[in-house]
Amino acid sequence: MSESASALIRLFAAERREGEAVWFSLPGGAVLFDSGEAADQLFLLHAGRLGVFRTEAGGEPTFAGVIRPGEPVGEQALLAGTQHSARVVALRDSEIYAMPRSEFFKAAERDPAVTTEIARLTIARSRRPLSGGGSTDPSVFGFAAVSGAVKVRALAEAVAEAVRAAGYTCEVLGVETQRAPTEWFSEVEREHDFVLYAGEADEVAWRRIVGRQSDRLFRVGAGDRAPPPADPADSAALQVHRLVDLILTHAPEVRTPSGSAAWLDALNPARLFHIREGDSADIQRLARLITNRAVGLVFSGGGARAYAHIGAIKALREAGEPIDFLGGVSMGAVIAAGVAKGWDDEELEARVCKAFVETSPLDDIALPLLAMTQGIKVAQRLEEHFGDTDIADLWRPFFCVSSNLTSGTYQVHQKGSLRQALRASISLPGILPPATDGANVLVDGAVMKNFPVDLMRAVQSGPILGVDVTRGRSITAAEVARPSSVWKWIWSGEWRKGPPIVSLLMRAATVSSGRDLAAAREAADVLVLPDLTGVEIRDWKAFEPAVQAGYHATKAVLEALDRPLTDLRRRPHLADLYVTSG
Repeated sequence: MSESASALIRLFAAERREGEAVWFSLPGGAVLFDSGEAADQLFLLHAGRLGVFRTEAGGEPTFAGVIRPGEPVGEQALLAGTQHSARVVALRDSEIYAMPRSEFFKAAERDPAVTTEIARLTIARSRRPLSGGGSTDPSVFGFAAVSGAVKVRALAEAVAEAVRAAGYTCEVLGVETQRAPTEWFSEVEREHDFVLYAGEADEVAWRRIVGRQSDRLFRVGAGDRAPPPADPADSAALQVHRLVDLILTHAPEVRTPSGSAAWLDALNPARLFHIREGDSADIQRLARLITNRAVGLVFSGGGARAYAHIGAIKALREAGEPIDFLGGVSMGAVIAAGVAKGWDDEELEARVCKAFVETSPLDDIALPLLAMTQGIKVAQRLEEHFGDTDIADLWRPFFCVSSNLTSGTYQVHQKGSLRQALRASISLPGILPPATDGANVLVDGAVMKNFPVDLMRAVQSGPILGVDVTRGRSITAAEVARPSSVWKWIWSGEWRKGPPIVSLLMRAATVSSGRDLAAAREAADVLVLPDLTGVEIRDWKAFEPAVQAGYHATKAVLEALDRPLTDLRRRPHLADLYVTSG
């Protein structure tokens, strides 16, 4: 039990004896209180698990953390006399004590230790977003097989071993503990940094206990099989609140997953992960995910300047830093997609050079009814290098962003055709014809969100490294000057870059505002700003200097860190945690 909750526990015990505090049970999936409700009671979780969900203006509720037994709930709003700012939901059947606000203040006056502990708790919670990690992070994970083609106990044991190798205590529990009392499970969860529950496909009753007992659940299926229908009774509370992920296993010789979209449609997971059987790197990735050490990489758009992202990838791999999640916009999305597809440094460089460096992708000049170019070359090159790949079939979780001119908002692409998503994300208005999605008109994501670090933060809680190639001087008066002779301009081959208006359109669409950069700095743990002053945004031949700029900038940032990138949001040991939930 945490030290910072001890005074409160004593207080609730005394008040319950005097009849001022009440006990009640809250079934899994039920709401304790919602955002906007009056904070007229202080709650203390006695047993079970609660989840905290916050909603930004106009957005969907996002998971903010868990509340464990012995921790108070709703104290900040109660002390401030304001309404609750989050929804709190029972992730499993829970037992809760409640005390009226007036009685709490009377009792606190009698015991100054209560006021001290509440103050410490409030400070710790206010600091948590800056430090990362804390008692609100999930620590109990379930692994539930969805078919007999996979054995999850072996997978959970392998992941647990990798978690232990990272310095944590971790326990794996299976069907043999099915009849243990609730208090026994709670005690195991209090004694270990992480607990992994494993339920095989034929262990129906136990598998449902796994779904009810976990903070977050991994469903596990065989990637070469058709998905089974979803079981509505399996982890319903977690599913409703987007706390169920999917792991698809593949034979070691599989080069590219296939058919994963059908699994998404059938099971509707929050996230999808692919692993090869027996692949230690994939097991390490799951362990990083559990311990808040998975690395997310976000690339901005920026025309030819986006070559710098290739240098950033080289620097990360050279330093031994993993890449677990990828997201990007425009050309940044194209390069991130190559990494997500599994291309190594050599293949990534070769494909980008063939598609963009050897010949210009923007020299199919058109009568400018919709754009300066026809967009045929770009479409052909995306098809050549990405084919019919579905985003769900990429080895790494990936998203890219386009701007939806029909709805007036940005659009996040996390499933469906990869090349169609990339075609939308790189469709700079006035340069490439827009893409369409039904009745929607989609253009380059940079128009509305050129550096989506905040979207990566919504996907995963580990460290994020963002590379923004739009900063600094990138366009001068000389580069937009009218050619002295159109014939000389054509004869020199400069026309292949496109007329000077292309630079104006590209720069206008990809520049990040001060507000965007400030938001990115807030969401990113590491921000890389390569010096690309000498690289013109439409100079597709400037491959080497851009790559070197990205490499050196990323290497310098990594060398300046006082710990590995993976440890920037590393989950503390259970014994070292302050109570930071609520």
